[in-house]
Amino acid sequence: MLVLGIESSCDETSAAIVENGKNILSNVILSSLHLHKPYGGVVPEVACRHHAELIDSVVKEAFDKAGRGIKDIGLIAVTEKPGLIGALLVGISCAKGIALAYSLPFLGIDHLWAHLYAPVMDNPGIRFPYVGLVVSGGHTNLLLVKNFDKYQELGQTTDDAIGEAFDKVAKILNMGYPGGPVIEKCAKLGNPEAIKFPKSLMEPGSLDFSFSGVKTAVLNYARRTTYDARRTTDICASFQEAVVDTVVEKSIRACQQYKAGTLVVGGGVSLNARLREKLSLECDKYKIKVYFPSRQLCMDNAAMVAGLAYQLHRR
Repeated sequence: MLVLGIESSCDETSAAIVENGKNILSNVILSSLHLHKPYGGVVPEVACRHHAELIDSVVKEAFDKAGRGIKDIGLIAVTEKPGLIGALLVGISCAKGIALAYSLPFLGIDHLWAHLYAPVMDNPGIRFPYVGLVVSGGHTNLLLVKNFDKYQELGQTTDDAIGEAFDKVAKILNMGYPGGPVIEKCAKLGNPEAIKFPKSLMEPGSLDFSFSGVKTAVLNYARRTTYDARRTTDICASFQEAVVDTVVEKSIRACQQYKAGTLVVGGGVSLNARLREKLSLECDKYKIKVYFPSRQLCMDNAAMVAGLAYQLHRR
C-alpha cells in the first residue's frame, strides 16, 4: 500500500510517498531555516506562513518524484503532535482536505513516535521491546517501545531540550544559529577535558534530563573569562562532552532498568558525530545493540510519518 505522508510540525515542510512502511518513493523536504537565522531561533509566525505558502507545491513534487498519482494512494498520514500549533494546523488541514476530496482514510501521527520509526525503515530486523531515544531541537525523551502502537514514557527534559541547549550556547558565544552544527565543528578543534561543566544526572535512578544548568555554566564562564578563538574551541568541546555524556549515561541506564538489549535513536541531534561515537562505544561495552537513522531521516520529514502510519493502519 502507498501512503502519502505530510509533516509540518516546526520549520520543515515535507511530503513523502512510502510503500508498505519502508520503501521510500519520494521524500521532499523544504526548510525555512534561512528565514529564522536573523532571529536566532524559530519564529512560529514565519514558520506557519512558510508552510502555508509551500505545502501544495511540496505535495505535488512528492507525487512527481514518485511517479504516482492520488489514485494510487491508500492512506493519508500527517503529523498531529507535538509541534507549533499553527504549523501543525497547515499540514493537518492539507491532509484532511485531500482525504475528504478523494474519500481516503486519514491518520494523525505522533511526531516522536515517527522519529523512532525512522531507524526501523533502514533496519527492519529491529525487535520489540526496545528503548527509544529522541534528541532534537525541541525534544529529549526516553521511551520504552513495546510495539508500533505501544509506547511508555520513561523520561524527558525538565527544561531545555538538547538541541535548544546547543542553540543557546552558540548564541552566548556569538556563533550564530542553528547551534548544533557550528558547535560540533568547533568542538573537533578543542579539548573536551579543558573545562569541567556540570553534568546534571538529577536524583539516582532518574531518567529525566536537565540542560539549563550546563547552559548557565557556559554563560557564567564566558562572562568571567577572556577567551580567544582557541579558548572558544575548548568551551565548545567541553560543553558538547557534558551534554553527550548525560544523554549516554541516561540511555544506558534506561536499557538496564528495563532490561532492553536494543537502543533506537531518532531526531536531528542524532546527526552529532560525538553522540554517535560515545553511544556506540557504551552500547558495545554493555552488549546493547544501537541503531541510528540515515541522514535523510534524522531531521523532520514525512517519510517516517508515512512509514509509521502504514504500520498503525495495519493494526
